[in-house]
Amino acid sequence: MRICQVSDTYLPTPGGIPEHMYHLSKELRRRGHYVRVLTANFRGPTSITMHSDSDDELFIHRVGRGLIIPSNRSYARLTVDWHLGHKVKKFFLEEKFDIVHIHGSLSPGLPLSAIKESRGTTIATFHSEHKSSAGYRLFQEFLLTYFRRIHGIIAVSESARDSMAKYFPGDYRLIPNGVDTGIFTPAAEPIPLFANRRPKILFMGRFEPRKGLIYLLKALPIIKRAIPDIQCIVVGAGPFGYAYYSKFLDKSVVDDVHFPGLVPGPERPRYYATCDVFCAPSTGNESFGIVLLEAMATGRPVVASDINGYRNVLADGIEGLLSTPCDEQGIADRIIAILKDPERAKRMGEAGRAKALTYSWPRVTDRIEAFYQEVIDRRRSRPHAL
Repeated sequence: MRICQVSDTYLPTPGGIPEHMYHLSKELRRRGHYVRVLTANFRGPTSITMHSDSDDELFIHRVGRGLIIPSNRSYARLTVDWHLGHKVKKFFLEEKFDIVHIHGSLSPGLPLSAIKESRGTTIATFHSEHKSSAGYRLFQEFLLTYFRRIHGIIAVSESARDSMAKYFPGDYRLIPNGVDTGIFTPAAEPIPLFANRRPKILFMGRFEPRKGLIYLLKALPIIKRAIPDIQCIVVGAGPFGYAYYSKFLDKSVVDDVHFPGLVPGPERPRYYATCDVFCAPSTGNESFGIVLLEAMATGRPVVASDINGYRNVLADGIEGLLSTPCDEQGIADRIIAILKDPERAKRMGEAGRAKALTYSWPRVTDRIEAFYQEVIDRRRSRPHAL
């Protein structure tokens, strides 16, 4: 099949959707499909290579410019270009795709342009959770005209499905995100800089409010009182940088917290392998826990917020422990419990690895590839739907 993956955001900008599209495209190409990515041009601090071949533009077609906008207690990108529709139409006419697969939201950038100009089977994957959306409420009737042109709808989780279905009812297929279990593995080499016997906590994610980093930082003095030689490694970048988060560091732990910044893709498994426990203290609006899967695939126990998206991935007491969001005492208690019981931590790591294997990209791609064919066959059996 000739397949186009479409999103307003893609590598080298980090994030769950770019990761999803990268791995899905790579696996589909491995199976003999022709796959291109349609996305925007990006400016700003996005130059760190997340994968060894992610800077290869051979399969990427970029149009317009990615504009950063506040969205869903986070930040999103919107593709802007005076001639966006014309450029998308020209690209689709030249390439003659069988599948046009949109990722993200029903935004007025590339997603709507791609839906409008698609001449093949149109698939959409919705990745986000949100309690409500002012944009969807205000423009629901307008957006429904585009939504009805989508032939197959995927949601990465129940919470992502429910967030969209309240505005756009339909037949959603649940197909989760995946993880590269060949790269994220217990055999990954730890980072030499942190080669010591001190117990280590890892945070990895974008620096933005909903990721909840401030609650982990506030929990560190509590943890230090129970485990004096604790270390915390904070990997990531974003609009809220070290200068902002350092304000939440108690003086008793300032020397125990390290901010390596945004690390290259090949280094990410090594940071998971370096830690004794991974912490994801998000406050909400997470439809899926990709970082949880990465930590689990690397054989590490997880402490995560008890929110819908994370409950989809982690079973409390099996692969890790869930904690009430925005509760530094709860975070501290659970990290201490894991670090003080190495045998339990080992069992959780082994259980996490076993579960992560069920989310491997070949398995996830099996389901997406089968869904492509199912939707194509359904359209062929109903010629009036073409």
